[in-house]
Amino acid sequence: MSEKNLGSVMVIGGGIAGLTAAWDLSRFGIEVHLVEKTSFLGGHAIQFCCKATDECQQCGACTVEKMLNNVIDEPKIKTHLRTEIEKVHHNGRFTVTVNVGPKYIDQAKCTSCGICLEKCPVEGALQRGYSKNNIPLYAIYEDKCLFVKDKSCTVCQDTCPEGAIVLNTTGSSDELEVDAVILAAGFQPFDAQEKPGYGYGEFNNVITGLDLERLIRENGLGISTPDGKIPQKVAFIQCVGSRDERLGNLWCSQVCCPYALRMSEAIKHKNPDTEIAVFYMDVQNTGNNFPTFYEKVKSDLRLIRIIPSDIYSTEDNKLCLQYMGEDDGLPVKEEFDLVVLSVGIMPGSDNKTLSELLGINLDEDGFFLCLDEINKSLTSKDGIFIAGTSQGPKSITASMAHAGQAACEAMKYLGVNE
Repeated sequence: MSEKNLGSVMVIGGGIAGLTAAWDLSRFGIEVHLVEKTSFLGGHAIQFCCKATDECQQCGACTVEKMLNNVIDEPKIKTHLRTEIEKVHHNGRFTVTVNVGPKYIDQAKCTSCGICLEKCPVEGALQRGYSKNNIPLYAIYEDKCLFVKDKSCTVCQDTCPEGAIVLNTTGSSDELEVDAVILAAGFQPFDAQEKPGYGYGEFNNVITGLDLERLIRENGLGISTPDGKIPQKVAFIQCVGSRDERLGNLWCSQVCCPYALRMSEAIKHKNPDTEIAVFYMDVQNTGNNFPTFYEKVKSDLRLIRIIPSDIYSTEDNKLCLQYMGEDDGLPVKEEFDLVVLSVGIMPGSDNKTLSELLGINLDEDGFFLCLDEINKSLTSKDGIFIAGTSQGPKSITASMAHAGQAACEAMKYLGVNE
């Protein structure tokens, strides 16, 4: 490979699309600044669990772990955690001013022993990453930390055996110069509390699909209700937040059906006696083996083509779902032990701000607008490309493919031959 300077690219967002774009660029010798606003790389996808039964279900979760491992070991990629874009100036190159949050935990000293998490007196003030490849593995969340609030607690700092935690620290500002930008800022899950009648946040045994992903990733497929019992009946409700005229969210999130059906099959494989019902509008394709997979799903699960209108808790802590019968249209009430809401993919919370800073447009739904319907990584501004769910709902596999396309376009822009 040529030793000449091939240029540099800023990738905004450290989810699966950002990781993939950064890795693809680095393989061609391009310097990458990977900017992530949170304390951990991997985005939402690193929280997803493996859904294998007696064979791989091609959910893509394992590919996120592999890609994260690739990125942290690649010297061409410089990672900037807890970093947000403040200003962008374009004059041939991009000069990007960034705000860097305080680095309370020194990753060079942290041994991931977990004592800080064990000793912290406030739930959620200290959190662990979802992957062993998150470096550092722990992060302090300022909105709950007592030291940040009023300097009343230094337990984590006092008990860290390596002296890796320094609470009395501040953030900084920096300027990064790059030749191109790939925007892979990801999405935000629909807030299930905004869906009336479903009781999320009110009933402990109503959870979201993302909650279930995290629980299984941490604890395995032996799922239980909040009172510690193995659920005998589980309901998945699809399209929560998506395809909803009352909320103004008309798009399909594309990933909810595949994830819910694969998750249901994984749970059923581990707990054969558990009855699972999936309430849906229509079933989206889950991949190349969809016809075979769908036939198996139909024999293992109850697929009910209706969306429940309401959920309420019974005296014995079960959940009663109300819906209309498929055949006769008459009201049905059915009790379940656990209800999983398949929440949709929403535009990122920073999309409006980033669109203004970068000078690129959003579409009518709030995702970033692509210039070309075939090459969906192109934007209206030279040198800026989009990747992954920042452009619209996508699966892990589709996000990685889109990121690869964005990386190719960035290399063309830099004059790098693949």
